[in-house]
Amino acid sequence: MDKKSLEISRASEVPSSSGKRIYRFFEILPGALSWGTLIGAFFFSWYKPVWVSIFIILFCLFWLCKVIGLSFYQFVSFKKLKKATKTDWLKKLDQLESFNSQFSFNSWKDVYHLIVLPVYKEDAQIVRVTCQALAEANYPQDKMIVILSCEEKAGKEAQETARIIQQEYQKKFGQILVTFHPKNMAGEIAGKGSNVAWALNFAKKEITDIPDENIIVSTFDTDTKIYPQYFVCLTWHYLTAKSPFKSSFQPIPVYNNNIWEAVPFARVIATSNTFWQMMQQERPEQLVTYSSHAIPFKVLKEVSYPTNVVPDDSRMFWKAYFHYDGDYRTIPLYYPVSMDMVMAENLFKTVINQYKQQRRWAWGCMEIPYIIYGFLRSKNIPFAKKFFHIFNVLDGFWSWAVAALLIFGLGWLPLTLGGEVFNTTLLSYNLPKMTGIIMGIAMFGMLFSAVLSVFLLPKRPVRYGKSKSFYVALQWLLLPFTLILFGAFPALDAQTRLMFGKYMGFWSTDKIRK
Repeated sequence: MDKKSLEISRASEVPSSSGKRIYRFFEILPGALSWGTLIGAFFFSWYKPVWVSIFIILFCLFWLCKVIGLSFYQFVSFKKLKKATKTDWLKKLDQLESFNSQFSFNSWKDVYHLIVLPVYKEDAQIVRVTCQALAEANYPQDKMIVILSCEEKAGKEAQETARIIQQEYQKKFGQILVTFHPKNMAGEIAGKGSNVAWALNFAKKEITDIPDENIIVSTFDTDTKIYPQYFVCLTWHYLTAKSPFKSSFQPIPVYNNNIWEAVPFARVIATSNTFWQMMQQERPEQLVTYSSHAIPFKVLKEVSYPTNVVPDDSRMFWKAYFHYDGDYRTIPLYYPVSMDMVMAENLFKTVINQYKQQRRWAWGCMEIPYIIYGFLRSKNIPFAKKFFHIFNVLDGFWSWAVAALLIFGLGWLPLTLGGEVFNTTLLSYNLPKMTGIIMGIAMFGMLFSAVLSVFLLPKRPVRYGKSKSFYVALQWLLLPFTLILFGAFPALDAQTRLMFGKYMGFWSTDKIRK
């Protein structure tokens, strides 16, 4: 895939007129599939209620099997996470007698970590807590380089915050640098991706005395707090990877910085996302970089970080995947990093912010045309790989938009629209019973998640009683509600916008802690 094609963000940027039409078709595809399913459910519930009833039963059975499989992945990944947090990774590094021969150095202590923190309007205390966690990491601080990349449009207050933090921590790291991403740059979408790209270009000019292969870059959200052994764990995986210069590295995001203060539905949504990422770690063939992740500096020299898309983390993976003709992967770390849940000044704004954040994540559907178009132009990637990834990405976004509605919202349609003839059949009598039993069994997956969520809780602040932990588990009863309101609806919203060419910009989630 040529370099120009790697930079495409929408149909209008495709050079040829036929290519534009093809890309536009694939932009319409995810929304057409989702809306086609929902509209078809209404129409056929009236026209062919028996067909829809059978479809609903089969879909519920399919979802039950899926829940069982995903619960298994979740449990296995949870066990590995617990093991990873208890492992002495520094000892493992010291005992590492040899590592990948592609490296020219002889010691793990030659590996530098470049950490990019994009700063917008975050409070100084949030940035300070993140930097403090970096300073307390169990890794030589002189081999850590931190870049605070501020947005120029955030104004003098944000720039002053970066200067204060730089002064406080200039003796804690090998280097702590500050850069300012200019506003209104041509061809960019203002947001995390363009900010990170600016910081990396800055680093390429400033860091010239360290070989590229010796540097691995971690791009974090500003609220990301690392656990003490993150960098030693990452270094061990980097050195022992089969293809270190064709790999990204993905920790597990655990949203517990402000978990005790967050509202119940925000906890359910954020913890569900953690569990999903845990499941994906058990399926590395599907794992794509998300939020906070790490990339070799050598890769970032060869494949520029995306500046013109909202889902920059996943786009970086796919750019590298196509650049290396499919010979690129994401390596699961099974090691956590801690992040913030959505929280605002009041409940109403929290609801709005939560919806906007979910819609921004669901805007990842714009990767569908990019991926399919890329596969059409890539001749060196095997057909089996192309089919596998296209099917998984289409299934993922389709399920995100319609599964909860089909399970919890549309099972009654044949009974309502099927007419008197259908309502006198044995199938109509048994439909609610059968679906109720199937989904009742599937709810054990929710119970399983509730139990695991308690084990992921950080230490409870003294101002909260023991009953708080019980309520955190009980909040999972909100799951059907959150799956529809903060799952299906924002996913449909994003896919509909893409279908009609109403491209979204980057929306930055407020960072508020009590």
